[in-house]
Amino acid sequence: MNLKILLPFGIFSEKTGVSRIVAETREGSFGLLPHRLDCVAAIAPGILIYENEVEGEVYVAVDEGVLVKTGLDVLVSVRNAISGTDLGQLREAVEREFMHLNEREQSVRSVIAKMESGFIRRLAEFHHE
Repeated sequence: MNLKILLPFGIFSEKTGVSRIVAETREGSFGLLPHRLDCVAAIAPGILIYENEVEGEVYVAVDEGVLVKTGLDVLVSVRNAISGTDLGQLREAVEREFMHLNEREQSVRSVIAKMESGFIRRLAEFHHE
């Protein structure tokens, strides 16, 4: 199979000769083999596993996204991805990355909350006039 992992800003990985893929959805994990029927699945945050002859088994931590299989082509589009061959190191990398995301998320939420409160205050002033 041909596997392409896409991020919002570019191609994360493009592999050929993939013999199997295991992905996680909200309903659980499922496997893809080369001759499986075409499908579409919503990917949950977790570990995507693929295997080829060159690299062996490779783990990719992915954020939520979509997987589309058509023929021998598998396209995975996710918000964020980190790859590795050692699950321990991959876990540490994911924790570091998500810590930074959480900090950014908190600052964005703070700005949005200020914007919302300003909007509500102006709306209330408009309503009283």
